[in-house]
Amino acid sequence: MGNRSTKKSVDDEVKEALERKDEALAAAKIQVYLEEEKNVPLNIAITGETGSGKSTFVNAIRGVGDDDEEAAPTGVVETTMEATPYLHPNFTNVKLWDLPGVGTMNFTAAKYLKEVGLEKFDFFIIVSADRFRENDVKLAKEIQKMKKEFYFVCSKIDVDIENEKRKREFNEEKTLKQIRDNCTQGLQDQGFESPQVFLVSSRELHLYDFPLLVETLERELPDHKKNAFLLAMPNTSLEMIDRKKKAFKSKIKYLATLSAAVAGVPVPGLSVAVDLSLLVSVVTQYVFGFNLDIPSLKRLSNYTGVPYEELKEVIMSPLAATIITPDLLLRILVQTAGMALLMAVEEGSRFIPILGIPFSMVLSFTFTYKALNLVLDMLAEDAKRVLHKSCGVNG
Repeated sequence: MGNRSTKKSVDDEVKEALERKDEALAAAKIQVYLEEEKNVPLNIAITGETGSGKSTFVNAIRGVGDDDEEAAPTGVVETTMEATPYLHPNFTNVKLWDLPGVGTMNFTAAKYLKEVGLEKFDFFIIVSADRFRENDVKLAKEIQKMKKEFYFVCSKIDVDIENEKRKREFNEEKTLKQIRDNCTQGLQDQGFESPQVFLVSSRELHLYDFPLLVETLERELPDHKKNAFLLAMPNTSLEMIDRKKKAFKSKIKYLATLSAAVAGVPVPGLSVAVDLSLLVSVVTQYVFGFNLDIPSLKRLSNYTGVPYEELKEVIMSPLAATIITPDLLLRILVQTAGMALLMAVEEGSRFIPILGIPFSMVLSFTFTYKALNLVLDMLAEDAKRVLHKSCGVNG
């Protein structure tokens, strides 16, 4: 069932609960929906021949360097002997599986997929260092038979480009076309009519086809998996940051409605306390999703070679590169025009007979809606500044 129909049913259920003045039920429906969205499992399988750069690709997507403590081991010989899961550092519902090299055994595609457990993976990325070979094609055809999605990624493009640069007549665009045509022709020779090959550098994900790969995967995933995938990806383009922002923004009306439902409970001080607790949790997700938490920035510094302090210097929001607390958030919101007044009026309106609670609910919705949009805008702009500083991507 797609996300759109799920959203519609949630909207209807919440509306019905509020029409019956059952604010507690409305809040419970929204909390269940948000919790399910946050914990959608996503399992990505990375496979290919030995030495193709699978493990480096896994590390790159997770934003960790090959020599980091939590990195998938890499080497010139096969270092992965069984399917090994690596959790995303910020989103533990997302697992990247480093699969054994398909060239390390007396290869039978069906047996290989049975051994690694085909059914648990949402899709496969088949990695090659130069061109795709018979084993890659056997594996792809078997995945196809099982009605699973797969994508061909030619890694180490930076190495190919560096080697070609030594030639007198070097032209990067022409070189990339030759590599793509070579990979595509090899697959067509093996029986694939119109394969799509993504050219990627695990060392510089913002270059070449990685942003296109992410866009393609996001488009082709089931609706309820799209956000889990998108938010776990590193920021490699301004468009990707905008898509993350859009994904976060789509949940704000539910969060504001949850805040309003709590405001319908006539307990003094409860609404503001719940609002702040809710905001801390959501803003922390924003910081993680935009990779603006301290560990992510340090990993980015190690990965790109740009000093951590230089990355921090371009950040404008006091909510990035820090631990979000209710006091910090309250202090920032109070300094923002109109937000302090909204909080004060909301709490005071509870004591107005008859109309006080409905008025308080409207104010609570407005406060949460405005606060989250404000913070989301700030953090998205910070993410763009960090991307420019670390990779030279301009706005």
